[in-house]
Amino acid sequence: MVRVMATGVFDLLHPGHLYFLTQSRKLGDELVVVVARDRTASRLKRQPILPEEMRREMVEALKPVDRALLGSLTDIYHTVEEVKPDIIALGYDQHFDEAEVERECARRGLKVRVVRLGELPHDLLGTRQIMDRILDRHAAGGRRDRTETRGEGGP
Repeated sequence: MVRVMATGVFDLLHPGHLYFLTQSRKLGDELVVVVARDRTASRLKRQPILPEEMRREMVEALKPVDRALLGSLTDIYHTVEEVKPDIIALGYDQHFDEAEVERECARRGLKVRVVRLGELPHDLLGTRQIMDRILDRHAAGGRRDRTETRGEGGP
């Protein structure tokens, strides 16, 4: 059995996430997804909109995913040691060097192949672009307070 591990923040799930996980699953028989902790995501990217456990539950509910777990707070390779994958799938935009990941895994006694996956073949709206679109549309429409949306004197 070939175990594949994929990692990410997975905040505001979108088609690019599903594509990444579907392509990752095709690399083996089992897909284990490591969801970044809130603290890790904030340090490396940005503060997630959804809390870590909610993001983990959402990812685990996706069809290609066999199991989802939260990453380590101290050392990303601790989770690799725990999962013991045969393959680590990296997204096209993840900032890891494949050779360096393989070397570090080998140093820790793990024989792992790292595979860089391509991006979704059509226009991809990543989480940041989705957030920007929401903010742009909200700003363009003007801010409405609750009385405007419900009517005067409404509940």
